[in-house]
Amino acid sequence: MTKITLKGNQIKTIGKLPKVGKKAPKFKLVKADLSTAKLKDFKGQKVLINITPSIDTGICANSLRKFNEEAAGLDNTVVLNVSKDLPFAHSRFCAAEGIDNVITLSDFVSSKFGKRYGVTVKTGPMKGLLSRAVVIVDENGLVTYTQQVPEIAQEPDYEAVLAALK
Repeated sequence: MTKITLKGNQIKTIGKLPKVGKKAPKFKLVKADLSTAKLKDFKGQKVLINITPSIDTGICANSLRKFNEEAAGLDNTVVLNVSKDLPFAHSRFCAAEGIDNVITLSDFVSSKFGKRYGVTVKTGPMKGLLSRAVVIVDENGLVTYTQQVPEIAQEPDYEAVLAALK
């Protein structure tokens, strides 16, 4: 369990992020077109997984925009944005914002991603949603970087994430 805060109030997640140097947990998530995406679909590429509570909040939207601009231009790198939002919300947001360098994925069907990655919020008003975190997986499926954002109302440390991708 990881202790984080929401506007200064302590909340907990169900676990911890995957360990650096270990195999990334498998996942099966729903894409905006309702097809399925699995981690193995991205083998041979670096994978930046931007995990957010909801695309409909300002901070989540900012992180998606930022990674769309910055990380998506990196060689052999795919950017995934994972939340529990419905795929229709992902499509609406990306169309309105011109987001085309990020693959949006939803954990709304099984909630297994949140459990396997230790990011499902266990307590507080956001219980059941995903915490704000970033995980980077290398071309061979190994976790090379993690960042659990300590305050949900705070953006990720973009500089550290982008440095870890290079």
